[in-house]
Amino acid sequence: MTRRRWSIPLAMLLGALFILVLPAAPASAHATLVKTAPVAGTVLDQLPGEVTLTFSESVRIVPDKIRVIGPDGGRVDTGKPVARDTELVIPLKSGGPKGTYLVSYRVISADSHPISGGYSFSYGEVSATPNDSGDATAQTDGVVKNAMSVARFLGFAGLVLFIGPALILFALWPRRLSGRQPGRVALVGAGLLALSTILELYLQIPYTAGTSVFDVSSAAAREVLGTPFGAAHLIRLAAVVAATLLLRPLVAGRAGKVDQTLLVILAIVGLATWPISGHPSASPVPTLTVVADVAHLAAMSVWLGGLVMLFGFLLRQANTRELTAIVPVWSGWALFAITVLVLAGTAQALVEIGTIDALTGTTYGRLVITKVALLVVVLAVAAYSRQLTNRRFVPAAAERSDEDSEEDEADEAPPAPAVGEGDRRLLRRAVLTEVAVAVVVLAVTSVLVQTTPARSAQADRTPSGPFTGTMSTNLMKLQVDVSPATVGQNSVHLYALKPDGSGPLKVVEWKATAALPSKGIEPLVVPTLAISEDHAVGQVSFVTPGTWEVKITARVDDLNQSTVTVQVPVK
Repeated sequence: MTRRRWSIPLAMLLGALFILVLPAAPASAHATLVKTAPVAGTVLDQLPGEVTLTFSESVRIVPDKIRVIGPDGGRVDTGKPVARDTELVIPLKSGGPKGTYLVSYRVISADSHPISGGYSFSYGEVSATPNDSGDATAQTDGVVKNAMSVARFLGFAGLVLFIGPALILFALWPRRLSGRQPGRVALVGAGLLALSTILELYLQIPYTAGTSVFDVSSAAAREVLGTPFGAAHLIRLAAVVAATLLLRPLVAGRAGKVDQTLLVILAIVGLATWPISGHPSASPVPTLTVVADVAHLAAMSVWLGGLVMLFGFLLRQANTRELTAIVPVWSGWALFAITVLVLAGTAQALVEIGTIDALTGTTYGRLVITKVALLVVVLAVAAYSRQLTNRRFVPAAAERSDEDSEEDEADEAPPAPAVGEGDRRLLRRAVLTEVAVAVVVLAVTSVLVQTTPARSAQADRTPSGPFTGTMSTNLMKLQVDVSPATVGQNSVHLYALKPDGSGPLKVVEWKATAALPSKGIEPLVVPTLAISEDHAVGQVSFVTPGTWEVKITARVDDLNQSTVTVQVPVK
């Protein structure tokens, strides 16, 4: 094998190594925690019957990774959490001791990525925060995360090496040439697809559970196989096997219309498994992003796969007459594929990023910028290739019949120059450059798939706006609204409900204070005014950012009152 024939696999290997040496990032939390009940830092008069976590998108439970630890270090949850769309409900045992409780969780967001975290609240009094010996909030293992990116890179490479050769064999391969060699390339692509699918299925087990690459249990495996991610990958594996069986008649030139139609259907089904098990399915407009991602993958596979066939075989083996027929057609296909690639990628970027701040201020956005910059280089080379094609590979004008006059022949435009070895060499160099840079683009894309979308990352940084918290005591449920929860003047709204939340509760007297102990600010009285039996309003000025302690006392009669403390983050 010549040095040039080693160029493409060597570039793919370097791309995979590039991913492996990347520093491990924290677990990609593609859903965000929106609110909790009880609110973080709250001191309650009564231990609630359950803890509720609300996320920005639907989540699934990771078995034995969700727990509530009491002040004495023992578990106080019942071990039966329930996921209801965007809400995670954790039932608690009754009769827990007074002190601080730690809530820890690890769940799977709608795009199949894990999110873990924890927070604390107190019952009766504040104590030392207990430790979670189960380590539910541990970060994803770096080897697992980077290996998942490598598996995705192999999958993208497999798509290119399977779809491109299959399409060229179907529509543009010269009949006089044997299809055995490109058929082998397509088989390599099918093998990479199968290997990638199996690797992703396996790695999703420790990725979900937060364990090391070899710490895999049968129960965790069954859990992953029963998810949409597992179903999508099993379908992909079946589609790859079926398409491989249909490849042989295509290579031999014996594929009928039924075989060709089945290959197209299998390709669409297989391509759809990528967005269904990833970011696009969890976007604000999933129909748009799923369709755009399928189009993006198809265009990428046709374009790069065609370039591989052009560089590896056609520019070496086809004669001048065949090249002048094939190259212009392929140039038109490439232009269409590039157009689809850019439009689909733009649609996805607009949904996943949304703002200039998210584009420049998040890892996801910066990777997109890198990918776009690389694509600009590829498009520039592609433009040169197209120009070269139009100048050197356009077929010469058809010969006139003997009946045409000599005058007509004199007016005829001169034929295109004959294709020489120099022209082939120039085009091969241009194609090799396109492929080499595109391989780096695939590597960046593989990392991008494992990175928190800019919309989610930006949501973590952006102030959530007005603060709302609900606390439960044995006398009432108390809702506290602070707006806008920023430095300066803020309005406070207090609402009292019956303990079961069934209706409003009459309060005869309200008292409230606000303090910032971390900066030595003593409690400040918050003047309140009752505007109805269950509702009071007040005004407070937060002079500096920080987590303020807002303490509210609600008296319902001469003998009974409840006091709660709420931690209000002020930006």
